[in-house]
Amino acid sequence: QVQLVESGGGLVQPGGSLTLSCVFSGSYWAIYGMGWYRQDPGKQRELVAAVRDGGDIKYADSVKGRFRISRHNANNTLILQMNSLNVEDTAVYYCNAGTRAASTGWDTPGENWGQGTQVTVSS
Repeated sequence: QVQLVESGGGLVQPGGSLTLSCVFSGSYWAIYGMGWYRQDPGKQRELVAAVRDGGDIKYADSVKGRFRISRHNANNTLILQMNSLNVEDTAVYYCNAGTRAASTGWDTPGENWGQGTQVTVSS
């Protein structure tokens, strides 16, 4: 089991930046893929960005060139740097982790979720 705790959400104006952090603990050595997902009320949860063992990274088309995901094993942190934010980026953002045993966290979400952090982009 992996525990995930997000932080860094908030209110930002269009064009602004925010950095989300996810601290992971527990059986973190078993992690295969990690990612950020987001969900607006009434919509499905969608992948924003993911990183897996070996360093492969992928992004949703809507955030390419604006967001950057990075995993820092030295301090057990997953970071999402978000730039040039627009109102369509408003959502609850969730940290996610999958394990090698299940081969999750890359093509499919892992079984471990954080509690979510609200990002609101508004003038």
